[in-house]
Amino acid sequence: MERGHECHHCKQWIAAGETHDCWSATETALTRDLHEDLQDAYDRLREAATELGEQRIYASHHSIMFARRACYFFVRPKRAWLEVCIFLDRALTGPRIRRADRASSTRVANLLRVTHRDEVEAPITDWMREAYELVAESGAMVNKARGRVAATRTTPPPQARGAKKR
Repeated sequence: MERGHECHHCKQWIAAGETHDCWSATETALTRDLHEDLQDAYDRLREAATELGEQRIYASHHSIMFARRACYFFVRPKRAWLEVCIFLDRALTGPRIRRADRASSTRVANLLRVTHRDEVEAPITDWMREAYELVAESGAMVNKARGRVAATRTTPPPQARGAKKR
């Protein structure tokens, strides 16, 4: 029997010792077959996102995620449009917004469609910036909350109480 394993991402069989990197090529694979207008629109979305600052851009299943501490927006390439989901603390309204669904207790997933590069301008870029900054703010709030919990602890942590001897 041949030694190796099945990649849990792409389900491809990988022989022992063979290099395999389906993760890094996925963004390219997701955008490779896009129509020229959609490819230009995606390139503009990516460019606008990278101008915001440091972040991770990675592919996950059928989407390309843009994240700081957490994902603040993603792009799901479709045959005739790019589905863009921007996570904000409020639901957006207007002709560009297709849906707004509660994603968590603090975030709303706002879905819109982009079909051309010229559409990637205000207000979309403003919403992207708002989402990018919101992730940084929520990270700072979490750090503050963790600091308060540690500062107000009334019982010592388990290590300080001493371990039971057996």
